[in-house]
Amino acid sequence: MNKVLNLGVVILLLFISACATTQNSRIVEGGNQLALRNMQTRAFDSTDQNLVVRNVIATLQDLSFVIDSADADLGTVTATKLSGYQIKITVTVRKRNDTQMLVRASAQYQLKAIDDPKMYQSFFAALSKSLFLTAHQVE
Repeated sequence: MNKVLNLGVVILLLFISACATTQNSRIVEGGNQLALRNMQTRAFDSTDQNLVVRNVIATLQDLSFVIDSADADLGTVTATKLSGYQIKITVTVRKRNDTQMLVRASAQYQLKAIDDPKMYQSFFAALSKSLFLTAHQVE
């Protein structure tokens, strides 16, 4: 009886460790994560996190996203776009240094990260215009 119990524990441990190894290797081989992070991140010349978050919200709304939640103190915004297909996006804003804020947008389609640079380029181009207009007090 003891041998059967020990064998069961060994099999369970092997199963758990195999799952962990598979998950870690999937993360590593899931594409170049550094390249994805680089296309998802931009620095903007601003020291006002609240202002940048408000511009992120306005930009997402201009791009037909519906804001699901926003927290200016944490610097996070989540939104969904439902025009024909469902895209979820999470944007974080944080201080980079004394003169810049770092904005990272992470978008998903059907729980899969979007790795098309055009999507991120269009978001950041619109956000850049919004921040420029806000800085120059253009409505």
